[in-house]
Amino acid sequence: MLEIDLPLPDHTTLSRRLKRLLDIRLRRLPTDRPIQLLIDSTGLRIHVGPMQKPPRNRAWRKLHLAVDAASGEIVASDLTTRRTHDATQVSALLEQIIGPVESVSAGGAYDTRAVYEAAQGRSEGRTVRVMIPPGRDAQLSANPSTALRERNRNIRSIRELGRREWYTHSGYSKRSLVENTMCRYKTIIGRGMRSRTFDGQRMEVQLASTILNTMTYLGMPDSYRVA
Repeated sequence: MLEIDLPLPDHTTLSRRLKRLLDIRLRRLPTDRPIQLLIDSTGLRIHVGPMQKPPRNRAWRKLHLAVDAASGEIVASDLTTRRTHDATQVSALLEQIIGPVESVSAGGAYDTRAVYEAAQGRSEGRTVRVMIPPGRDAQLSANPSTALRERNRNIRSIRELGRREWYTHSGYSKRSLVENTMCRYKTIIGRGMRSRTFDGQRMEVQLASTILNTMTYLGMPDSYRVA
């Protein structure tokens, strides 16, 4: 339609080469500031092969993303089976990130000791602020470690301010930005996966994250609330 002569490989060639690609590292724009990390996960449908109609209990994969709150960049991504618990992937996401981490925000499903300890493992001499809403029956730890002091802090703040006020006061409400990124992924890339092998699907996610970052670098819209 643009009448531009650009040689493009066909889908079969791309699929064949996808299997031979090495690990793709997500790169941040140059900055010295520490990252305010937002973590979330969502489901992606997988290819059903020659079946004419997808089965009722169609299998799917779980996409895990970590987003920089300041820039909107995807700084880490991973793909697992649907039965993988969200909290178990935090360490793997943090290992992909280069540079200091200032804070980690995630949903209530991530409220585990392992997540708090993984976040403090990136402290680099300072305490990493961890903002995860604990369960409504959560209790304070009697002899908390450095990591669990952050959880105690969250519990006390919620008891004092109320859960809704804590969302705003603590900065946890910024986590909606990672939900926006999930929406952008499904709108632009798609809700399903094209690769049929798990290794190919993981590479597909890394490529898709790189594409979304490129679009982010080109410019993001400014949104304003209309009364």
